[in-house]
Amino acid sequence: MKNLIVIASLFALAVPTAFAASPTGQGPKVATPSASKLCKQQRRTIGTSAFRALYAPAGSPKAAMNNCLQKLESITSIAAKNAAMECKAESAQDEAAFNELYGKNKNDKNAYGKCVSMKAKEKVTAQQQATLSAAKTCKAEKKAQGAQTFADTYGTNKTKRNAFGKCVSA
Repeated sequence: MKNLIVIASLFALAVPTAFAASPTGQGPKVATPSASKLCKQQRRTIGTSAFRALYAPAGSPKAAMNNCLQKLESITSIAAKNAAMECKAESAQDEAAFNELYGKNKNDKNAYGKCVSMKAKEKVTAQQQATLSAAKTCKAEKKAQGAQTFADTYGTNKTKRNAFGKCVSA
C-alpha cells in the first residue's frame, strides 16, 4: 500500500510539469509544497482528531492521511495547470515585459518557469490557509456548541459523523 501511495505521489507531482510545458517545449519545475507536507501541516495545526474528522470521520488515521493526500495532490495539480495557462496568456500579451518581470537569469529565459512556480505556489498556499482557517473556526464552534449540537447543525449523513468536514467545506 505504501508503494502505491509513493507511486501516486510521484505521478501527481510529475503531471503538473507535463501540462505546464513552455512555448519552447521545456516544462518548468513547479515549486509547490508537496501534498505530504501540506497534510502534515494540517494535522499538526488543527490536531489529530480534527484532521481525522475532516478527512475520514469513520475511518482510521491512515485513511485520513490517504484521503488528505489524494485531495491535496489534486489541488496542487490543478493549481499548476491553471498557473501555466495564466502565465502563457500573460506572456502572449507582452513577452519582453513578461521576461523582465519573471526572468531571474542573465537572459531572462527562465521567466515562464518562474511565473508558473510562483503562481502555483500562491494558489496552493491560499487554499491551505483557507482550509486551516476554516478548520480552526469549526473546531472552536464545536467546542462552544457542544459535540451533539454541532453534529446536528452540520452533519448530513445518518450518523452525523461528517459534521466537521461539512463545517470546513461550508
